Amino acid sequence: MNLQENILSTLSKAFNELFNVELGAEIFNLQYTRERIKGDFTLNVFPLLRFTKKSVDESTQELGEYVKANLDYVANFNIIKGFLNFEIEQNYWLKFANLEGNNENYGYVESNTDSENIMIEYSSPNTNKPLHLGHIRNNLLGFSVAEIVKASGKNVVKVNLVNDRGIHICKSMLAWQKWGNGATPESENKKGDKLVGDYYVLFDKKYKEEIAELEKTGLSEDVAKKSTKLLAEAQEMLRKWESSDNEVVSLWKTMNEWVYKGFDETYKKLGVDFDKIYYESETYKLGKSIVLKGLEDTILEKQEDGSIWADLTEDGLDKKILLRSDGTSVYMTQDIGTAHQRFSEYDISKHVYVVGNEQNYHFQVLKLVLKKLGHNWSDDIFHLSYGMVELPEGKMKSREGTVVDADDLIAEMINTAKEKSEELGKLEGYSNEEKEKVYKTIAMGALKYFILKVDPKKSMMFNPNESIDFNGNTGPFIQYTYARINSILRKANSQDINILDDFNESINLSDKESSILKNIYRFPEIIQEAAAAYSPALLSTYIYNLVKEYNQFYHDFYILGEENQDLKMFRLRLSKLTANTIKSAMQLLGIDVPERM
Repeated sequence: MNLQENILSTLSKAFNELFNVELGAEIFNLQYTRERIKGDFTLNVFPLLRFTKKSVDESTQELGEYVKANLDYVANFNIIKGFLNFEIEQNYWLKFANLEGNNENYGYVESNTDSENIMIEYSSPNTNKPLHLGHIRNNLLGFSVAEIVKASGKNVVKVNLVNDRGIHICKSMLAWQKWGNGATPESENKKGDKLVGDYYVLFDKKYKEEIAELEKTGLSEDVAKKSTKLLAEAQEMLRKWESSDNEVVSLWKTMNEWVYKGFDETYKKLGVDFDKIYYESETYKLGKSIVLKGLEDTILEKQEDGSIWADLTEDGLDKKILLRSDGTSVYMTQDIGTAHQRFSEYDISKHVYVVGNEQNYHFQVLKLVLKKLGHNWSDDIFHLSYGMVELPEGKMKSREGTVVDADDLIAEMINTAKEKSEELGKLEGYSNEEKEKVYKTIAMGALKYFILKVDPKKSMMFNPNESIDFNGNTGPFIQYTYARINSILRKANSQDINILDDFNESINLSDKESSILKNIYRFPEIIQEAAAAYSPALLSTYIYNLVKEYNQFYHDFYILGEENQDLKMFRLRLSKLTANTIKSAMQLLGIDVPERM
């Protein structure tokens, strides 16, 4: 039972003994005391007056006296206008430092076979283009959420759904067939995903040229778009693919393999992974069969042209197509099949889709259609909707080739990290190999932290130069603090100081030292909050505030130079605790921290 649980349990006993009322712990609004108010935990007494039947002053005083008398480590209490503030004895925090000083897994909860099972889908790329900046936010957010949820004690399955079929894939294939002249990644010395993406852009260019020619004949833009031979050829290729045409399927397999190899290289650079990868080409048929069964059961309806729709108008939405008139599938079809397959394969209590907010309506429809089809587990689907990543120069467009390529951005980040590190002289004495490793660590830490510190629901502006800064709310600032602490600990070791030796708990702590300890104490709770909200931003804010406090402490107090041996040992232990917490928190964000920097 932790500190808060003990206080809540004692409050329950207090009401039983003082007011003859039995109350569960959930009734009490116990919060951390606000800054600049003396105390550690605060109880709002006003909602409890209906049980005490006494004035707020009498109730607050009696509760404060009871808790202080019955909990040894409650040193004192004070009352401010109906709010009861408990002060915890300094000795409690010192015991905490001695106990957790070398616990590198502090804050983590081990899962077991009885733990809740959560599936988290992220990445979900299309095989007609390479990963770009938008995919970076998706992958980093999904991976970090998975790690945080896992650390909160849940069993997590990380999955990826590769969108490897559809009209957009056929556009790349058709363009390569027409204008590729047999080009391969090897012949062009280019990553496979980039090569295929080039043909997607080329298709759009040729498509627009054909539209312009048709408009010259007097056709409207809308009619011209639907009348191009190029689009008709792409649609015919999709029909052939769904009919298992050997030539089309062979080309599709070849070009997808190029893309998969390119994706794997980028995933490795980003440091993300998956427990299982699903492919749309393997799930859409199940989706089609479920849709046809829904038609048979009169849950869905067929139009005159043969297309199949779900009528959601009575639920405040509109009609949604599930199968086209030619029998080909839409995104919704395969998502129905994939969801069904996953809930059949895994005993999951929650399925989290990490997908941008432009798909909010899609997931509203998905849940509703599944519900109408009789799948009550649709209530367990959660769309983690995140905002788009924007650039100073405007919005990205894949078809026009104006996206920020993920690999190019990573390379730019590494180069910027190198320039800034050399400018500041931070890696003097390092070998070239060591420098290159640190450059990559700093670059990826900067990229990941800059993206993950933003609330997922918010759109964001990404600026590479702002992200690589050794001061302020950045990844490199946190990484540098970790390296600084490790430098202190190495010096202590060279002086034959064992930082794991217990210190005398009768020492007096400064307000800053107490504040850091109390902040570290909260780490397990922060993990639980971040997991419940699916928000790495909560963890980012927490670790930045801790690092900021430690740096203030570092500048204001002696550590190795402290003459009082017990105080010196405590400050080394405090430094070790801080380093452990930084490393653990950053790992949950998918960020490495260098031992030296």
